[in-house]
Amino acid sequence: MIQFEWPWLLLLFPLPWIFRRFLPAVAPTEEAALRIPFMEEFLTAQSGSVRFKQNHKRLWFAFLAWLLLLAATARPQWLGEPVELPVSGRNLMLAVDLSGSMEVEDFELKGERVNRLRATQAVAGAFIERRVGDRLGLILFGKQAYLQTPLTFDRETVHTLLDEAVIGLAGKETAIGDAIGLAVKRLKNNKTDDRVLILLTDGANTAGEVEPIKAASLAKEEGLKIYTIGIGADEMIVSSFFGKRKVNPSVDLDEKTLTAIAETTGGRYFRARNTKEFEEIYTLLDRLEPIEQETQVFRPTSALYPWPLGAAMMIAALLLLRKSFSQN
Repeated sequence: MIQFEWPWLLLLFPLPWIFRRFLPAVAPTEEAALRIPFMEEFLTAQSGSVRFKQNHKRLWFAFLAWLLLLAATARPQWLGEPVELPVSGRNLMLAVDLSGSMEVEDFELKGERVNRLRATQAVAGAFIERRVGDRLGLILFGKQAYLQTPLTFDRETVHTLLDEAVIGLAGKETAIGDAIGLAVKRLKNNKTDDRVLILLTDGANTAGEVEPIKAASLAKEEGLKIYTIGIGADEMIVSSFFGKRKVNPSVDLDEKTLTAIAETTGGRYFRARNTKEFEEIYTLLDRLEPIEQETQVFRPTSALYPWPLGAAMMIAALLLLRKSFSQN
């Protein structure tokens, strides 16, 4: 169906007649500073006069152009079929570590060795796509924490910006406390029962102004639940001058602090040593924070104003050309 956004503008249709009725006529010798196409027909038409009979076609075309201009100004829109969107009401923020240690290639993705950030982008990206109805946000942190995406229903944008994240973008160190503090600040004004932060890191807090446990206490006061994920393999083979040897690439992972953060806020701590465990964690998060099936209905709209506007301009152009030829 068609509707007008500002239908009251159609009430301006008699405006030319009002000008003619209540404003004094301009002296013939005066030249207008601004010439309005086809306005002359409104001002000079006289019912029953010979001149009206000669120009009645142009007069009707002028009225039609005026009506089309008003119709375009009233913003006609085409309303599509109603579309139902599931809305959970949950505000879910992702905080992703971009510190230098995320460069370690101890994950495997489709048979290829990848670094921790690449594995995070793949697994968390699929998680984002499944969260239909949630308002999602993205925090990236290293030495400092940055809000990359505010809360939004636009999952595609959040996914894209996560994929575009680069290691070291926020510094080489790890400010876990600042990331939590930023999440608390951004979610503080969203007074809903379902506010969740999923914090992913592979190290310990080595930078920032806020201690992680203190930040977790603030989160608890604000009703923010935090799930923490520690990533990194327990062992990997590296080559050196003395040959190959096993090392623990996750020796700097502070599981004790991550567990305390989660428990303080009523969340859980998870350990992802490989891609499979990573995927299982996000599947479990889908069950712990299920997507509710409440729906909101909206109708897509398409603007139609270019059509009446274009028609009005064509009529005005034809009237001007006709008048120009008649004068010559």
